[in-house]
Amino acid sequence: MTIPTTHKGLTDLVRQHTQLHARTGPYTEELLRHPGKFGLGQVPAGLAPDSTTTSVCGYCSTGCRLKISLKGGQAVNLTPSANYPVNLGMACPKGWEALAVLDSDDRASAPLMNGKPTDWNTALDTFCDRFQAIQNKHGKDSVAFISTGQITCEDFFLLGSFAKFGMGTKHGDGNTRQCMATSVVAYKQSFGFDAPPYTYADFEESDVLVFIGANPAIAHPIMWQRVMNNTRDPKIVVIDPRRTETAQVATRHVPLTPKSDLILLYTLAHCIVRDGRIDGESLARTEGFGDFCDFLKDYSPEKTAPKCGQTVAELESLARLVSDPGKRVSWWWTMGVNQSYEGVRTAQAIINLCLMTGNIGKPGTGPNSITGQCNAMGSRLFSNTTNLLGGHDFANPEHRAKVSRLLGVEEDRIQDSPGYAYDQIIEAIDRGEIKGLWIIATNPNHSWIAQKKFAHIREKLDFLVVQDMYQSTETAQMADLFLPAAGWGEKDGTFINSERRFGVIRQVKQAPGQALSDFRIVHALADRWGGCEFLKQWPTPADTFQALKALSEGQPCDITGIPDYQFLEEQGGVQWPFPAASPATATAAPPAKERRLYEDGNYYTPSRKAKFLFDHPSPLAEPTCEDFPFILLTGRGTSSQWHTQTRTGKSKILRKLYPEECYLEIHPDDAKRLGIADRQTVTIASRRASITALAYYAPTVQPGQVFLPMHYPEVNQLTHASFDPHSRQPSYKYCAVKVS
Repeated sequence: MTIPTTHKGLTDLVRQHTQLHARTGPYTEELLRHPGKFGLGQVPAGLAPDSTTTSVCGYCSTGCRLKISLKGGQAVNLTPSANYPVNLGMACPKGWEALAVLDSDDRASAPLMNGKPTDWNTALDTFCDRFQAIQNKHGKDSVAFISTGQITCEDFFLLGSFAKFGMGTKHGDGNTRQCMATSVVAYKQSFGFDAPPYTYADFEESDVLVFIGANPAIAHPIMWQRVMNNTRDPKIVVIDPRRTETAQVATRHVPLTPKSDLILLYTLAHCIVRDGRIDGESLARTEGFGDFCDFLKDYSPEKTAPKCGQTVAELESLARLVSDPGKRVSWWWTMGVNQSYEGVRTAQAIINLCLMTGNIGKPGTGPNSITGQCNAMGSRLFSNTTNLLGGHDFANPEHRAKVSRLLGVEEDRIQDSPGYAYDQIIEAIDRGEIKGLWIIATNPNHSWIAQKKFAHIREKLDFLVVQDMYQSTETAQMADLFLPAAGWGEKDGTFINSERRFGVIRQVKQAPGQALSDFRIVHALADRWGGCEFLKQWPTPADTFQALKALSEGQPCDITGIPDYQFLEEQGGVQWPFPAASPATATAAPPAKERRLYEDGNYYTPSRKAKFLFDHPSPLAEPTCEDFPFILLTGRGTSSQWHTQTRTGKSKILRKLYPEECYLEIHPDDAKRLGIADRQTVTIASRRASITALAYYAPTVQPGQVFLPMHYPEVNQLTHASFDPHSRQPSYKYCAVKVS
């Protein structure tokens, strides 16, 4: 498939792929800058705006700011903000349609008990009575919660504080475990804190950009536009088994064998060390490089080339390209690295390459993880799940004492460990240890790996509560109690994007019926539960932001220099850290629009040095065999689809830009060998389930491999539940299937 570069070419592509139910290509500047030609951003007749406000988009982690037109205080239209340092006046199709999905017919407007409407008093009483009864019978930790990366930092703080310090449960996690846990652990272990170093300006300031397991032309189109703004004539390398949309317009595509990325990265490091192409100044700020050099002796390109699906010459050439001392080299990864059974060590292999070549802490460099959800970083810092609030450590007595003092909650109510990860919560339900579950703004009956497992464990729960915008999700349909929540655009708060930038979201519409913001729902539950008087200190999101500031003080993510929401709006968002001014200065200096970490060579470890971490690759969790000969790859389908399509599926315009039915990309040679015609319905089976999809001839997929978009509800029936031992992140990207 070729990538059009003209308006006519893109129009023809959209029309062709809509008619044929095939995948649309990446959105070019024509669509991004002139969406009206495609039906996006139209003002309803008779609703001329009388004022405007701004709000950060609530989809992906890019964190674009939107200018929203209001009529009588209610949103009627939006456009991208021209002067925001993130999106520079651009928005992707999802952003343009952000308001449209709020008016869906299946928006939840009242609490539901066993599928029938009830009132809030009954719902609150039922929540408290049922969960307290379970805890009284089975212990405090027999109740757990699973949250999201879609709610605000203020929501996270309130939810995590109520669940752990009020309800007293130890076990809670977020669906960010499915997308970001690998990078979190990799950064923590290597740098001492979950601190991505980059700023989006690095897209425009690199000489060499390496995308590994990432397809930004589809998944993060505004970031891709930043790459296209690069005037340094950069080399763009894509390391991916598929010839993705990004790979098709890259300088170089490395079609590695699936799950050989760790071997490939160690081979590059071997060549760089062998040839002495290392940066001594950078290495002086590290630990463990000598041991790493010894480890690399087994990874000569002569030994590893067949395992990677590359030639020795190709590996040698790539090693020289990414270690050129005269070039700025940046590495970027997303779910192709993160969603792996050995993702942490893969991310750290990238970090190691940056450390040894000096590509960190400088413009256009860095080991740079691109986040998935709009507030995944807010979840990581303030949800009180994997970290104690503010990025603190549950196991650290000084941290627990600090949080106790700041919140006014007894220290013995603060747990000394984080509790179970997402998959461990599922397993604890399966073995009868956890009896009650509260799910907030996520849809695991669609998204959880080896999906039928979630349906199985549902039957073992005594009580399931789901809190969401829509009552129609696969998980909401399972709930004993459903709580209707406001969505993006219907509440205030802050998000943190991939480059650590705090941005403000604003309420620009009224939530339907009796739906309440997550913030108000948790406050009401805490009041009804009892013993949560400490939470009354923060009656509004704006008040709660002050608590976030206090919790961050002295941490790498210190934001005590941000006065309030207005400051964030005026400054175009602010990247952390931004600590308060020293006593010698009356006010903090205005924040620079773009700031990167580690410019001074200091890291957050006790020694202030970065660590080289590494392990030999592990065997595949589920290799192919005679019965299941194909490797199944999964990922994002189009720029107009989002996760389980809970929101994007509500937009008529976005639905036109992606196929209605699930489709399978298969190499034409494999299809013809099996007697499969293009657009024919086929069956894809794994050891766990079988589904049907339309076959789509795709020479962009290598023979022996097939690809399914993750957005369709049946796809995760096939995936294999294996997990990275360090991060507990599921490995969605590889399992064995057959096609017939």
